[in-house]
Amino acid sequence: MKDVHLKFQKKHLLKSDLFVSFLYRFIRTYSWTLRLQIENEKKWQAHIRAGGSVLLCAWHQQFFSAIRHFQEYRCFKPSIMISRSNDGAIIAGVAERSGWHTVRGSSSKGGAAALRDVIRNLRRSNLAAHIVDGPRGPAGEVKAGVIRLAHQTGSVIVPFYVSTTSGWQFNSWDRFLLPKPFSKVRLHFGPLLKFTATNDATTFEEQRLRLENIMRPNLVP
Repeated sequence: MKDVHLKFQKKHLLKSDLFVSFLYRFIRTYSWTLRLQIENEKKWQAHIRAGGSVLLCAWHQQFFSAIRHFQEYRCFKPSIMISRSNDGAIIAGVAERSGWHTVRGSSSKGGAAALRDVIRNLRRSNLAAHIVDGPRGPAGEVKAGVIRLAHQTGSVIVPFYVSTTSGWQFNSWDRFLLPKPFSKVRLHFGPLLKFTATNDATTFEEQRLRLENIMRPNLVP
């Protein structure tokens, strides 16, 4: 019973405002040591300002390096879907403090309701981000939800990728990438991709595979 009690306390401590605030400040401090190089950002921002809608898409492996810079987008009131797991609660707390509206859900739990919320928010703000292979992978496999989201909102999909001159990779399902302090980090936005809405399952799968084939070469092995 003592072990169960300690585990319960630890779980709630990690999700507490105090811990999440500490983690947010730590990430900001750590991120400021990175030398960011931002590429091809103006095109999709011009699309939003012209009345268009944008869905930024990344691999789970690479989202950490974008946290600092993505605070610059708080003026758009963007949204992002994050899983209902305990880890997701912590990440959601950091995202909220960065100016992002979080919607809790994933392909494994609460996905349909979360997708509806993201659609509603995206139609209002014209900007959202999506982790295409999260929260559990497999790594490098684009889930169908991102294509449905683009169809429902008429959004263009803009992949973004992270590379670094020096970093660590964790022994996790996604080989999570953490750039080393003071390393040079390149954040590159790809082209604006438009996927026409379809009810045909074969065409839908072709679109999903097209996005996967475009994004997969930028995974860090």
